[in-house]
Amino acid sequence: MSNALKTAAVAGALAAALTAQTTTAVHAMEKEKCFGVSMAGKNDCAAGPGTTCAGTSKVDYQGNAWTLVDAGTCMNIELPAAADGTMRKGSLEALDRDLPMKG
Repeated sequence: MSNALKTAAVAGALAAALTAQTTTAVHAMEKEKCFGVSMAGKNDCAAGPGTTCAGTSKVDYQGNAWTLVDAGTCMNIELPAAADGTMRKGSLEALDRDLPMKG
């Protein structure tokens, strides 16, 4: 293999590695906190007073628990209606719905 070919191969591999690194970083930044969309125990963080963080939500779709979702998708996530028929939507801010019963 010629030196020019070896140099081109190394340069190509380096460029591919840098592109993958940049793409991963960009995708990580393209997330947003979406409240009220996670199942019980599956939230990423913030699950109200008395909880520690990830995995601490007590009920499905808990309004004050968030999960990271792709930026711009939170408000479009389809969720089942509440027991009273009220439609649920994700929110970029904590919600007062579907909170665990105080015991």
